[in-house]
Amino acid sequence: MTKFAQSLRIGGASGFWGDADMATAQLLQAKNLDFIVYDYLAEITMAILARARAQDPDKGYVADFITAAMAPNLPEIAAQGVRIISNAGAMNPLACAAALRDEIARQGLDLSVACVTGDDLMPQLGTITAQNPRDMFSDAPFPNPDKIASINAYLGAFPIAAALKTGADIVITGRCVDSAVTLAACIHAFGWQADNLDLLAAGSLAGHILECGPQATGGNFTDWQLVADTLTNIGYPIAHIHPNGSFDVTKPSGTGGLVSRATVGEQMLYEIGDPQAYVLPDVICDFSAVTLTDIGPDLVRVTGARGRGVPDTFKTCTTWHDGYRGGHLFGYYGLDAEAKATLFSQTALTRARTALAAQNMPDFTQTSVEILGAEAQFGAQRQSAPSREVAAKIAVRHPQAAGISVFIQQATGLGLAAPPGLSGFAGARPKPSPVLALFSCLTPKAQITILLHDACGATPFSASENAPVAPAVLRPSPPAFPQGATVLQPLVNLSWARSGDKGDSANIGLIARHPAYLPALWHGITDDLLHDVFGHFHPTRINRYLLPGTHALNIVLHNVLGGGGTSSLRNDPQAKGYAQLLLAASIAINPDLIEETK
Repeated sequence: MTKFAQSLRIGGASGFWGDADMATAQLLQAKNLDFIVYDYLAEITMAILARARAQDPDKGYVADFITAAMAPNLPEIAAQGVRIISNAGAMNPLACAAALRDEIARQGLDLSVACVTGDDLMPQLGTITAQNPRDMFSDAPFPNPDKIASINAYLGAFPIAAALKTGADIVITGRCVDSAVTLAACIHAFGWQADNLDLLAAGSLAGHILECGPQATGGNFTDWQLVADTLTNIGYPIAHIHPNGSFDVTKPSGTGGLVSRATVGEQMLYEIGDPQAYVLPDVICDFSAVTLTDIGPDLVRVTGARGRGVPDTFKTCTTWHDGYRGGHLFGYYGLDAEAKATLFSQTALTRARTALAAQNMPDFTQTSVEILGAEAQFGAQRQSAPSREVAAKIAVRHPQAAGISVFIQQATGLGLAAPPGLSGFAGARPKPSPVLALFSCLTPKAQITILLHDACGATPFSASENAPVAPAVLRPSPPAFPQGATVLQPLVNLSWARSGDKGDSANIGLIARHPAYLPALWHGITDDLLHDVFGHFHPTRINRYLLPGTHALNIVLHNVLGGGGTSSLRNDPQAKGYAQLLLAASIAINPDLIEETK
């Protein structure tokens, strides 16, 4: 009879490709982990690695996982028996697994490596093209097949769990949802089944907390002043998970950072859409009734995640070549710096367009000018006087690389003709960068063949039957707005907040600093207020969602990122600062309520 674990301790060692390389050694020093998981992949990362694989068929994976995370730490991983799960395989998981096996052999260690494939759908390009899918967000048609660089389905946790069941010490995947690396460990350790929806949602939430590394332990936290003196040694998150799905979030002792209801809550809301329909391959999650409780110093208990069904599709992302982009920062300081930078930017674009026409080249497909330092991101909420020190960020897109070069040449050629005060630190001129745009759609699970690989070969993975699809969502009742006199208060005094992106949309999650503030947040953050703050980004639609369990709400702004991270010309293409814009706005609240909750 299979013996399942009584609890499970998992450390999250990576939140993106480029995360600090100290995390693995730090988590190993905790000495009591069962798993360490790594999430490296975002749409931007996949686009970059698609280019790398196109140039070299043996590349396309996250080499840093081998050289920085594994190689220096393999002896300790083997000694402690800690198991590793990572999506570092990216566009080429087999090559990543082979490179890791070579490193293990070089060090003379006895560690087995398994690999999950099936997410790469490029071999099915013809079939997918014939089906002519539409983009799930914009309804755009499928791109020209000749321009496609990659097609990847977001796989789930059960294939990874199956690889763990074979006894693999390390499992490498290609594209999977970020939380799957954690959920897979739970499925394997506790024997959770495909119809244990609440448990799968809880394990997915644990993965969601871990997947961005120190964002759960004080990174990007609204009250950053509370952790600023310890960021140099910030602790990476650890989840202590129980078979019933409840889990505690902490960090290694002696490390910096902060684990609290607020830091964990901000991460829970990060980059989600509808919190009652957070769709993952293994389960549709409902986080609206989740509760977060501070149970000790740097220790937060998380309960209440619910599962509402299982989708019969995989989200699938296609990257495709959509011309080129380029740009530069031009500094200005002194009297009238903002006006001078604005004139410089307009002139640079005008001269570039004239040069394009003279060469019989088409116009730019998109341009962007942002005067940084002049509150360009604040739109109508701008409050400052004209700045005396700014940077003009000018960026363009063009069908041809030569079009970007024309812009760079014309902009830099203005150096001796521009208004005074032009400055900046730069080396070589910037070069055109190919744009890999994103197309997202849904692919039926039945169309995808998943394989498990180990040193002996490949084995097909057979999924269990899906649980029933989710019923209609029953929305929580909005809280009543309390009666009485009101005063305006900045939102930063009433809530914590964090923002992020999903494609071309942005989300902002806000948590009431005190439960009594939630009614004011719900009734004060109106569509009108949101248009005042974000109207210059031209949202096509705004959704607001209530999460009474955490006294929070989530706001989704659609089509506000200029195409999203892989193709946008914006200074903030991933909405990392959108929460800061909203926290600067004010809403009405009863002043007596503030006094009572101090």
